[in-house]
Amino acid sequence: MSELVYGPTFEEMLYPDRVDPAVRKRALEAATAAPLDPINLYNITWKAPDGKVRMLVLPPELTGVDTPIVVMVGKHFPTGSHKVGATYSVTMEKQIHDEIEPGRDTLIFPSTGNYGIGGAWVGTRLGYQSLVLLPEQMSKERFEKIRSYGADYIATVGCESNVKEIYDKCNELAAQSPRNKVLNQFEVMGNYRFHWYVTGNSALEALAELASSGIGDGRAAAFVSAMGSAGTIAAGDRLKQHNPDCKIVGLEPIQCPTLYNNGYGDHDIQGIGDKHVTWIHNVRNMDAMIAIDDLSCKLGLQVLSDDVGIAYLADELGIGQGALASMQGTFGISGVCNILGAIKAAKHYGFDKKSAVVTVATDSLDRYYSVMADLDATYGALTKAEAHARVRSIFHGAGLDWIQDGTPHARDRWHNLKYYTWVEQQGKSVAQLNAQKSHEFWLAEQDQVKEFDRVLRQKRGSAVMA
Repeated sequence: MSELVYGPTFEEMLYPDRVDPAVRKRALEAATAAPLDPINLYNITWKAPDGKVRMLVLPPELTGVDTPIVVMVGKHFPTGSHKVGATYSVTMEKQIHDEIEPGRDTLIFPSTGNYGIGGAWVGTRLGYQSLVLLPEQMSKERFEKIRSYGADYIATVGCESNVKEIYDKCNELAAQSPRNKVLNQFEVMGNYRFHWYVTGNSALEALAELASSGIGDGRAAAFVSAMGSAGTIAAGDRLKQHNPDCKIVGLEPIQCPTLYNNGYGDHDIQGIGDKHVTWIHNVRNMDAMIAIDDLSCKLGLQVLSDDVGIAYLADELGIGQGALASMQGTFGISGVCNILGAIKAAKHYGFDKKSAVVTVATDSLDRYYSVMADLDATYGALTKAEAHARVRSIFHGAGLDWIQDGTPHARDRWHNLKYYTWVEQQGKSVAQLNAQKSHEFWLAEQDQVKEFDRVLRQKRGSAVMA
């Protein structure tokens, strides 16, 4: 048995100032000096070294609405995406309950990108052999990051929406050896718990800080998130507990409108729209579904990242250099999807300038240089005129189409769609599925945060921290 490595509790991920000061100091120094050192597990947090939540408020000149759109920024997490928090939580829950052991088990992370990248980083930092399964059509940068963290991968057939093929490979590998342990982000509630507790409460802190400077009223009018594993959207459950009027709005691609229209198809908003309803998604707490065009997300990202687009935003829209600096390189394709969904939600609900909408930039541009190069090859280099047209049509022109409210009938349908993946294919029972209809089911899952922290502290007290 290899020596066990432990990392932070949920409480310490939310409040890194509660980490042992010596450990916190080492972690902050290692963030740039030694990014592969396991001490960086203690950098899994939304907080900057000054203790403030990393976020930005989009300029209305870009969004075209007065409603403050607050974007929590994920690029500063150890892997460049907040999904590493979910990966760590899922993995550590298994370790503290003695379900996995380094030197004995191989960890298998099914993913379409950022969770798998997180698995490559977390698993190897904890001493495990790690294997990531993701579709072959994902950006080349995703595969490169997995290798750079010391993990292996298997590229399964298809694109973002081909998750069934990933599940089939997981089942095949699990059948080969009991030492192949599948850590399924789409199913395991550690993913839900990280976002409900850490992301949700971090969002509340960000809103309180903004309210103190005159932006918003300290409450979330809406939480908007695209669903891949549907982990991030769990933050909406926490925000709705704080403000019962908060709207939880899910997003998926027009090209694969599974919840919206029982639909299917291929798309390229990498990290979302996986053609099924995940087990960990509390769909009965969701207030609306909005579908977003994948090409609009990519063309919008190019405006926010290309030098010509940045110049247009500065010279023609009058966006200040400080705002531009905070946005440049901050978004990936799904981040732009979330922005467009937030704009549409603000318009749909008629929010005013005090009604802050919260969303997330899951990762950043560093995963999509190849995608941007493909856009140049297909559509030509971005021009000032084209940047103008895209801002007016994609951002300012975001309309009220492709919006479905969460009526009782819609919520029932979203829930019932779980049956086909989880009961027919993945071995869940109808009784387990029906249990998720109860609000108490989700409260019980949330309550396990305290037990995780208790057991982890106990294990950590007699072992080695990262």
